[in-house]
Amino acid sequence: TRGDAATSQLVLYHYPELKEEKGIVLMTAEMDPTFLNVAEAQCIANQVQLFYATDRKETYGLVETFNFKPNEFKYMSVIAELEQSGLGAELKCAQNQNKT
Repeated sequence: TRGDAATSQLVLYHYPELKEEKGIVLMTAEMDPTFLNVAEAQCIANQVQLFYATDRKETYGLVETFNFKPNEFKYMSVIAELEQSGLGAELKCAQNQNKT
């Protein structure tokens, strides 16, 4: 309800310095425990990786639509992409790991 004045509940930091040499990007986060627990923050981070760190144009296209053409964004497109791309299985697996 506070728009731009709202405080962040989860901030992800990415460190790409090792991407060229090692093929990895390190990530850390700051979270507000008032709004999220660790498992929820991990789930959100996993979803960010699934949608932003993809080679599938269809998947990243959903991110672009959400960010730049919100009136055209359809939530059901996300569900369809998760089912079609196989990302849904990865996400479900990651969520199950967080429960154990």
